Amino acid sequence: MTKGQTRIACSLCFLALTAAIQCQAQDEDKKSKKEEATLRQVQGTVVDSEGKPVVGAVVQLKDIRTLQMRSYITKENGEYHFSSLKMDDDYEVEARNRNMTSGAKKISIFDTRKVVIENLKTDKPEKKQ
Repeated sequence: MTKGQTRIACSLCFLALTAAIQCQAQDEDKKSKKEEATLRQVQGTVVDSEGKPVVGAVVQLKDIRTLQMRSYITKENGEYHFSSLKMDDDYEVEARNRNMTSGAKKISIFDTRKVVIENLKTDKPEKKQ
């Protein structure tokens, strides 16, 4: 094989490798977009009985099917958020603060919003178990 033929062979190998990498990246991008299309977020603000934002409230999100729980502690403005939630699962979200609760609010699979805003008011006494 001459030097010219070797260069051409190397160039062709390089082009083939580059094309394969681009195809793989496009497949991963499509997969990522498809996953994003099946995910949602739940967010909102926790307020007390007077309507003031609650700092340090514990917001719990429960997957009704698996019973898996996720928690978020509110910051200065009383806001919370949960992301990467499946569109085809039902959830319950509830806030607790100083023996008060908002009560559980259901987020249904029939709610097709990508961003569900559920503001919670901690104005009910927590039930003793």
